[in-house]
Amino acid sequence: MARRRITSEDGRQALESVAAGSAGRADLAMAVRFALEELAERAPGNSVEVRVPPFGVTQCVEGPRHTRGTPPNVVEMDAATWLGLVDGSISWPEAVRAGRVAASGQRADLSAWLPLLGRHP
Repeated sequence: MARRRITSEDGRQALESVAAGSAGRADLAMAVRFALEELAERAPGNSVEVRVPPFGVTQCVEGPRHTRGTPPNVVEMDAATWLGLVDGSISWPEAVRAGRVAASGQRADLSAWLPLLGRHP
């Protein structure tokens, strides 16, 4: 199970601030990190590394454990794209097609877990 650093209440408040357009950098960082923690809890494992620079990174998805160097399955995107995927305002296929997500490796498709919160397709 993922180790939580952000309470559900604090994380949801940060996500609400972002959605309302009133989030400062600290709230944006907390929203990103909270959503990464949520992904790691819902898709436990160490085979995929999800990066949202400069705010956070997590490992998730069952499969071969990665221990050294660059992981074989990497997903990277900016904070706006990540939070759009989390709340369902952008779909995984849309984000990939638009070049907003860099995903490499056979396990790097996160569509089974997105959106994490909010709207569902």
